[in-house]
Parts: sequence; structure tokens; C-alpha cells
Amino acid sequence: MLKSVPIRYIKGIGPQRAKLLDKMGIQDLEGLLYYFPRRYEDRSNFISISKLQEGQTYTIKVRVLAKGARRSFRRRGFSITEIAVGDQTGRISCVWFNQPYLKDYFNIGSTLILYGKVERWGSRLQMNSPEFEIVSQDPDEPVSSPEKSESLNIGRIVPVYSLAEGITQRNFRKLVKSGLDEYLPKIKDFLPYGMRSRRNLLNLALSLINIHFPEDPGAQKRAYERLVFEEFFFLQLPLVLRKLKKEERPGISHQVEGALVDNFISSLPFKLTASQQNVLTEIKSDMSKPHPMQRLLQGDVGSGKTVVAVIASLMAVQGGYQAVFMAPTEILARQHFQKINSWLMSLGSGQKEVKTALLTGSLDKKEKSKACQGIKEGEIDLIIGTHALLEEEVRFKKLGLVVIDEQHKFGVGQRALLPEKGTNPDILIMTATPIPRTLAITLYGDLDFSVIRELPPGRGTVKTFVFTKKEESRAYDIARAQVKQGNQVYIVYPVIEESYALDIAGAKKMYNEFKKQEFKDFRLGLIHGRLKQSEQEEIMSKFKEKELDILVATTVLEVGIDIPASTCMIVQHAERFGLAQLHQLRGRIGRGKEESFCVLISDAETQEASARLEAMARYNDGFQIAEEDLKLRGPGEFFGVRQHGLTGLKLANPLTQMQILKIAREEAIGLLNLDPRLEARPNSLLKEKLLQRFPEYEKLMLVG
Repeated sequence: MLKSVPIRYIKGIGPQRAKLLDKMGIQDLEGLLYYFPRRYEDRSNFISISKLQEGQTYTIKVRVLAKGARRSFRRRGFSITEIAVGDQTGRISCVWFNQPYLKDYFNIGSTLILYGKVERWGSRLQMNSPEFEIVSQDPDEPVSSPEKSESLNIGRIVPVYSLAEGITQRNFRKLVKSGLDEYLPKIKDFLPYGMRSRRNLLNLALSLINIHFPEDPGAQKRAYERLVFEEFFFLQLPLVLRKLKKEERPGISHQVEGALVDNFISSLPFKLTASQQNVLTEIKSDMSKPHPMQRLLQGDVGSGKTVVAVIASLMAVQGGYQAVFMAPTEILARQHFQKINSWLMSLGSGQKEVKTALLTGSLDKKEKSKACQGIKEGEIDLIIGTHALLEEEVRFKKLGLVVIDEQHKFGVGQRALLPEKGTNPDILIMTATPIPRTLAITLYGDLDFSVIRELPPGRGTVKTFVFTKKEESRAYDIARAQVKQGNQVYIVYPVIEESYALDIAGAKKMYNEFKKQEFKDFRLGLIHGRLKQSEQEEIMSKFKEKELDILVATTVLEVGIDIPASTCMIVQHAERFGLAQLHQLRGRIGRGKEESFCVLISDAETQEASARLEAMARYNDGFQIAEEDLKLRGPGEFFGVRQHGLTGLKLANPLTQMQILKIAREEAIGLLNLDPRLEARPNSLLKEKLLQRFPEYEKLMLVG
């Protein structure tokens, strides 16, 4: 119902104001009523000027006694607007910087409400840039007795919103109140009564009134909890629907026990960790069942996810099915291909030969055609590749398992395409970006989770240091010492899309300078994403074969490069990386037995950037780092891009409200187990609202 009322038809909103509201993402009544305050001011009790204390924030109601504007002598073109205000107990100054138009807002004798922090300037107290509202321009109005028409703005808990230029707080409050007054009686609650009663949740009408204009803090808290629950519930509902739908589909009961898998594990040149064995038990259980596996495998860099994925692939292969392994880059796909083949070569004679193929965009037409033919006819058991696997010409004879590596590097649509090339194959999604459980439940509630929590034994420690730009010579000393010991070094520069060419030019420039100065006695290479694929591979091959000592690189190194002799990494402009990305980069070293060193060079100017770098120096565990990253950047930006679903969270935060998230998920599961298509009468409004918010689920989830 709320969506059906365009914003321009609400009382007090004309075409011009509708355009301003559109900039704030408000196009209809729902957008207006769900545009929540960013904070509240308790203006129910004003404090007198005589009781103001330095360093505290207050609300005062005062009269303008004098006003003026002047230019700053210290900063050219910098203006200062100052007014003197007072009440019956005293007076105080208020100043605003570089807002000369404010001098025309205030008339001597007019009544203001001011909200701000009291600070000391010399011997007097003043408010710097306080928020203000003009209550009246009438100098005869008593300061102490607000009129009834001011009831939205004084004498109560007052909402404060983030607004576009051209809309005042007073006007916006009036618009919200107008929308509530006119339409609130017509609002029907889409959350079933039984659910609200069971969880002690306010109804929707009361929640919307008290989130905007709460009677008291307790009423605001209850409204907030109801609306947070609603956001989590609507985030979980589609995930639970997807999970139930997948469980309804017939899948493949794989032959998970067999000689091929057993002999492969016993032939490996290392022993699986207890954590890897636990994960394999979970995967075996899934793959043996008659519905498709949907599992997310998390594990820190170097924890051994790849070998687990290969064993899962062999479970499919030994039963006559094909497995496919999709990686985000060609370098990583080739590395997987080489590593997997080296493991398979150890199987020895008398075993079923596992035929593999590599499919990437750089293959010539003849090679690609040959690979596609072998895949189509079922001659190839295990296919490793990149996005090229998604091309229409790639067809499988009997696809049984899809493995997607570094899932966050692929779009949601891309991840869905590969499984469609089979008949409900099992899916194993892997990530080396550890996702805190709070966010994993929020984003991937339709998947089962497995976690590899330990690294293989015998790994060297990685020490992390944060140096300023002035200290970078110390980093180069560490690098030279490592090369002299027979080890190798990465020097990484950031690539940011807006200045892609500029950053590569910087890496090239430094590469040339390093060759002439800092590292003139060593063998250097340069790699970045603008090089041809063949050139990248040639450079990486030289580095792997120890024909190069130092590799100057961009973030092409971020994912999956495995060179045990690399024991030192220097990251320039480290403040320009997210925590997860820095951790991924650091994972390229410390893969052998030698002690390794990661040096982050930065002149970080912001507190958040400094906190990220300090967290890197403090923690080596990816899950701790992920928690820190989530705290610093918030759930919406955790992956560097807005994730589907999180954009709907205006009030809810998985970090701080995990208990409400769990309750919302429990309710979604319970409801859909009883009424999977939301056909029962009490759920009709809920179904309507779900399809309004997520229209793509009608075909997939609710019909047939």
C-alpha cells in the first residue's frame, strides 16, 4: 500500500520538493516513512545558559541579542558569522565558519533553539557551528513558552535526519508527520499477528510513529527493535526460501567412498590436517545425499582448501561424473592446473586415469575447440578454468560437482551460470577471505558452512611491520638481506580504478629506479594487469624458477600465487588497501618454512586507515582480521562493493544485533517449513510485501 502512493501526492509536497526528495532516494510514501532519523535530540528539557559547562552538548532556547560577520585575517576568503544570544540567566556567543549567508537568517529579537557543544574561547564560553532552528522571528514572543505549533521541534524528543540541501529539518519533520497523519490508519501490518505476539513486537503503525516521533526513549527502543527485526526477517526470508527450494530438487547421490579417493589421499606428499579431515566428512555427508550440496568452504590463505576441493572432485569422478573448478584469474587457474596434475601423477598405475583440461580465455581457437569437444563427450573428468567456462560452447556430458574458487571475485549472476550447465550438480564455493559468522549468516544463509581453522604444520612465521615513508629504507634493508639469503621479495603498489594508468606508471617508474639504485645488484621483474596474459605468465614463471629476485607488482598478486621461496613483501601506500586485501597479499609469503616479513609503508592520515594497519601488525589470523575489518568498515562495505541484501539494512547491523538476526532467521525457517509458498491467509500480506521487495523470487520460489 505504501509503495502505491507517489511522493508528489502527499500533502505539502509539490514537484520541486519531490525532486529534492528523489535525490534522497524517496519516491513514494514508503520511502518517506522508512527514511529513519540518524539521531535524536532530547529537547523536552532546555537548560539555562547559567548552567552550561565546557565540553558538554546542550539544547538551549534563546533570543538573538546581536549579530555580525567578519573576514578572517589568518585565512584569506574565510568568513565568520557570529551572534550573541541570551536568556533570563545569561548570554553566550555562537559562531559559524565560512557560511556568510547565515547573517541574513537571524534577526535581532528572534527566538532560536540551538543544539551544540559548549567550548571555551579565551575567557568566555561559546558554541561553534551549533545546529539551529528559528522558532519565531517575533521579538514579543516569550522565550519560555513554546506554542503548540512547535510541538514537532521543541518540548519533546526530536528526530534529526540526513537531508539534501534545500530541505530543512523543520520542513522534513512536517512532511513525515503529514504522511503519518493521513495514511497511518490505512497501514496494514504484513508481519503475522502470531509472530508479533510471540516475539513481543510492536505493530507497524506504532513502530513508524515512535521511530520518528517517540513519546519517550522506551517507545523509540521498541519501535527500533521491531523495524530491525523486520529488516533481518526480509533479508533471511529469500535465503531460507532458496535453501528449501534447493532441498526439494533431486540431486546426485555420489559414490563418496572408493579406491580413487583413498589412494589419492595416501599418495599426497603431506598429511591432511584435522580441520581438513573434518571438512571432508561434512562434504562426504552432503555429496552422498540425494539433493544438491550447497556449501561455502572458508579457510585462511594457505590453509589447504584446494586439496579438499580436489578430493571432493574425485568423489564425483569415481562415480562417473565430471567436476569443474572455476578460478577468478588465468594465473591462478594455471597454477591450480599444474598443482592438481602433480598430485594426480602420484596415483601410480592400476588406478583409473583422471583426465584433466585447462580452459582459459587465452587458449587459441584450436586448443579451446579440442578441450570443449573432450568435455562434451565426457572424455575429460576434471576441468580447471576461468570465466571462459561460462561460454555457451562449453557443454558437459555429466556434470556432478562445481567448485568456485575465491567466490567474491565473481558476480552473483556469474556464480549461478556454471551450475546451470548440469542437472542440479553439487556446488562447493571457496573463499580465502574469512567471513565472520555474523556476516556469513546474513549474506549466505542459503549455504552450509565449513571452516578450515588451522594451517599445515611446518610453516614459517610472518612478522608484520608498519613504517612511514621516511622509514622505507629500513624496508629495503630487510629485502636485500632476504635476497642475500637466497629468498625472494615482492614490492606491491596499489591499483585503484579511477587512477589505474597512473598507478601502473608509478610501479614502472619505481621498477626503473630500483634497477638503478636500491636493488641494482639484483634481478628485478615487473608485473601488472595491463600486461598480456602470456607476458604475465612468463614473468611469474621466471620468478617461480628463481630467475628473478624481486618482483615489483600491482594487486595481480592478491589471489592464490604460491611461491614458497618468497619471504618478504613490501606494500607501498598500504593505507589504500582494505584489511582483507592486505591479508590476502600477505598470504603470498610465509608459505615455506622460512621466517617471513611483511612491511606496510604508509603515511596514513585518517584514524580508520591507521587502525587497519595496526590490526595487520597485531593479528595473523584471518578471522580476527575479518572481524576488525567489519567493525571498521561496516557490513555494507566489507567486500569492497555493496552486497545484495545489505542495501536493505537501514537500522539493522549484524555485528551488534546478532540475537535479533537469529530470532528473525528462526521465524523465517519456522514459517516457511509450515507454509513454503506463503499461501495461508495470515501470510498473504507478507507474500505481497516479499514479492514487492524481491520480485525475482516469484518464479523461483513461490510458484509451482
